[in-house]
Amino acid sequence: MRLTLATMLCCLALQGAAARDFNILDYGAAADTARLSTDALQRAIDDCSAAGGGRVVVPTGAYKTGTIVLKSNVNLHLEHGATLYGSRDLADYRRLKPGYLSLRTQTETIQLIYADGAENVVIDGHGTIDGRGGSFKKLSWNDEGITRPHLLRFIACSDVTVKDITLRNSGCWMQHYLACDRLRISDIKVFNRNNYNNDALDLDGCHDVVVSGMIADSDDDAITLKSTSPRLCQDIVITGCVVSSHCNAIKLGTETNGGFRNISISGIVVKPSADQSTQYFGRPRGISAISVEMVDGGVLENVSISDIVVEGTESPIFVRLANRARGYYEGQRIDSVGSLRDVYISNVRVRGAGPTGCSVTGLPGHPVQNVKLSDITIEHAGGCREVPPTPDEKPAEYPEATMWGLLPAKGFFIRHARGVELDNVTVRTTAPDARPKVVRIDAR
Repeated sequence: MRLTLATMLCCLALQGAAARDFNILDYGAAADTARLSTDALQRAIDDCSAAGGGRVVVPTGAYKTGTIVLKSNVNLHLEHGATLYGSRDLADYRRLKPGYLSLRTQTETIQLIYADGAENVVIDGHGTIDGRGGSFKKLSWNDEGITRPHLLRFIACSDVTVKDITLRNSGCWMQHYLACDRLRISDIKVFNRNNYNNDALDLDGCHDVVVSGMIADSDDDAITLKSTSPRLCQDIVITGCVVSSHCNAIKLGTETNGGFRNISISGIVVKPSADQSTQYFGRPRGISAISVEMVDGGVLENVSISDIVVEGTESPIFVRLANRARGYYEGQRIDSVGSLRDVYISNVRVRGAGPTGCSVTGLPGHPVQNVKLSDITIEHAGGCREVPPTPDEKPAEYPEATMWGLLPAKGFFIRHARGVELDNVTVRTTAPDARPKVVRIDAR
């Protein structure tokens, strides 16, 4: 009994130590968006980490900040009614150059909240982080993180949790998690429709990830898996989300240097945004609901996407193996096409789609392999005449579901494929459509 009591007291003491709060007001933060609170936030974070961990508390109020760097064992907690606003002045953002291999040749980048190599990091609470990203103009094609800040960027971190908060208005991608392990994202709201490259979520070469309960409305891609280094996106579960996008609602790609393995995505509702007042990329009702792409080498295997309900999107399902061969550093040579195999897409319901059609395509000598499409119902506008298959396969072009225009099939156009199965696939059109349901070329 004494041992049990001692153990209990020890646990309580440890919990008390872990729960120590570092209130940013005690460090001189001001609930005033005319004043910067960057230094106060950073000193609270530094002290919290140095003390072994705890919570950095952002009380109810509106605070302005430039770049802050999270550190190990820090829980950034935003109370209900608390909002961190990103500064509109680029001079308030620190230029940082991570050591991770896919970034070594890049210039220094800017972001509002950043972590590199940190462990046991949490962002939570029922407050809001608003990057005010519409203040940063697009100055060149690849200026994400250069003149337009990311809102959250975590690099090579482990045991990361982001939950309950609301994220708004990044200068480019809202959340970029690169080479992170054991990441948990739950019950967050994301609104990112105020600039170019406004993705909602980017998982890049991450392992052991669970995403659940996210509500996201983004101009660019919504749920996005990437691989901008040889590190695969691997062992990932995404479930129970509601997303809107002018581009691709669920997307594996475009960057695919390493690839994707053991991915499960399920229980996703895809719908048009209620706010159509702005559009930077894509189409008002979206380009695709599901895009599975492999174009920069690497391997894609064992991917399951199921229980998806879709309203809108022009070309709901797009599976593509190609050879863009873009490396993750300047001058890199990619001399292999890569592979795409063992993809299972099931129980998908689509209504209000455009007439383009869906596609599953590889390249001559490099077929897509073992793709099963089952229990799929697609309702789209139809009204098209017969269309011949395009002879231009565009092997090196940016992969997009609408890249060939109107497809020769009103359902699925399948080219350069082995082991593609269609089971209980229904295609209905509002207007009569002369195209066949399925067209297969070099497919068996």
